[in-house]
Amino acid sequence: MALYGASLVLPIDLKKKPCEQKLTLHNRWHPDIPPVAEVRTGELFRVEMMDFSGGRITQEYSAEDIKHADPSISTSYLPPKDAKLVTTKADRKQSNNFCYSTRDPDMAPPTPRLVVPIDLKKQPREQKFPLHNRWHPDIPPVAEVKTGEVIRVEMLDWTGGIIKDDDSANDVKFIDLSIVHYLSGPIRVTDADGAPAKPGDLLVVEICNLGPLPGDEWGYTATFDRENGGGFLTDHFPCATKAIWYFEGIYAYSPHIPGVRFPGLTHPGIIGTAPSMELLNIWNERERELEETGLQTLKLCEVLHSRPLANLPSPKGCLLGKIKEGTSEWEKIAHEAARTIPGRENGGNCDIKNLSRGSKIYLPVFVEGANFSTGDMHFSQGDGEVSFCGAIEMSGFLELKCEIIRGGMKEYLTPMGPTPLHVNPIFEIGPVEPRFSEWLVFEGISVDESGKQHYLDASVAYKRAVLNAIDYLSKFGYSKEQIYLLLSCCPCEGRISGIVDSPNACATLAIPTAIFDQDIRPKASKVPVGPRLVRNPDVLKCTYDGNLPTTKNPCSAT
Repeated sequence: MALYGASLVLPIDLKKKPCEQKLTLHNRWHPDIPPVAEVRTGELFRVEMMDFSGGRITQEYSAEDIKHADPSISTSYLPPKDAKLVTTKADRKQSNNFCYSTRDPDMAPPTPRLVVPIDLKKQPREQKFPLHNRWHPDIPPVAEVKTGEVIRVEMLDWTGGIIKDDDSANDVKFIDLSIVHYLSGPIRVTDADGAPAKPGDLLVVEICNLGPLPGDEWGYTATFDRENGGGFLTDHFPCATKAIWYFEGIYAYSPHIPGVRFPGLTHPGIIGTAPSMELLNIWNERERELEETGLQTLKLCEVLHSRPLANLPSPKGCLLGKIKEGTSEWEKIAHEAARTIPGRENGGNCDIKNLSRGSKIYLPVFVEGANFSTGDMHFSQGDGEVSFCGAIEMSGFLELKCEIIRGGMKEYLTPMGPTPLHVNPIFEIGPVEPRFSEWLVFEGISVDESGKQHYLDASVAYKRAVLNAIDYLSKFGYSKEQIYLLLSCCPCEGRISGIVDSPNACATLAIPTAIFDQDIRPKASKVPVGPRLVRNPDVLKCTYDGNLPTTKNPCSAT
């Protein structure tokens, strides 16, 4: 089993001088300077360092530290907290030429304030601030923050640690989906004067930084059993499967899908505000109507197998943060609170893979304080997250800050429905993402596997595009299950390319070719074969014990 994270080979104590460090620093090049550590090839390791001046340049609103810095010393040490600014030649001589300063209390703190910590050894309900897995206006906030303040929110993976880094997919097959998603929060937001966000405002959430929790640098991608959750292609792939991924800095690799390595575009799958009671009632009424009057077969759009049609409120598996289970308050809220599975007007489970560093989310506010929550952290995801448990799921952290646009809902969001509450968030994509220049693009049209024509059905078209990509890439030594999971979590891009040319909608799936260690483009010669292309082992897989029919491509050889 892989070790999580990098081993620390060169630590730094910011309170000590370079010569006092555990492994002494140096500021010259010479062949006889002895090594302080030894590493092996392929080993992921961490090296810490002081700034080039060793703390001589401070956060003081003065340039005296620059003016009087000694350029012959390229590393130094940080001063004590009560040190004074040195300005005169005599003072500088007496203090060994170091320019010290005290911290300005009005300046921003050096690190984000941790408002929701996570202990990886504890269950969701055992955390210092218990998590929640439902949306309801009466779930109390666990923290309060001010606009402009940089905060840190930690989170468990969306299952609360149920899926393990082991050699079995049984945890995926038998997971109780009533428990998800586990969210950190709610967090109440006020302005600098202490006035809370109000219904009708917009809450601006800027993602400053994010990543896996230290010491837990791994994730997983999976498909659910068809009898327990299913997924986009569950009629083709009815078995529960799982692949484990390990992280090397920005890159992910999996022993279950060899020959692939790619940078992650890390993002939270869920970030949203609490609904008002009026909005919650709208959700529950419309979803209950769909469940009661919708197509009562195992199929949605006739060829997209999905069960159930909606996930209605249920006290089973319900966790409501600080509200104690078994109380009358818990019973009432548990029967009303909305499941977190679909995205809605409040944002929620949107699974937008590009919401990474530098992104902003403009969320409508429905209750006082906004009470926003977040979770479902992804190291990487493809557009559509097609295997359902389909990103590289992980525990993680968000460092973010909030602003409030007073009256922003009316100013910027036009309702698309019968009430002013029928609005949707706006998302601003950040500037940081992997760069790929070469893509292989697969097309799908709204004709299903039986040859039946559907009218401008983008879901059917996208299903065809994904199936086309799976069949093609399986020619290069992969199992179809490996490619299915890969297309769900790698940084591939899905598009609705045409939605007006009757009767066929056209969808495309673009896959960056650089993530493979072989050339996957079509060539005049045949597809190469040989031991190098045999991709073993396969993903972890369970048997399918149900009796629902499996869709087969009549023209496929396998």
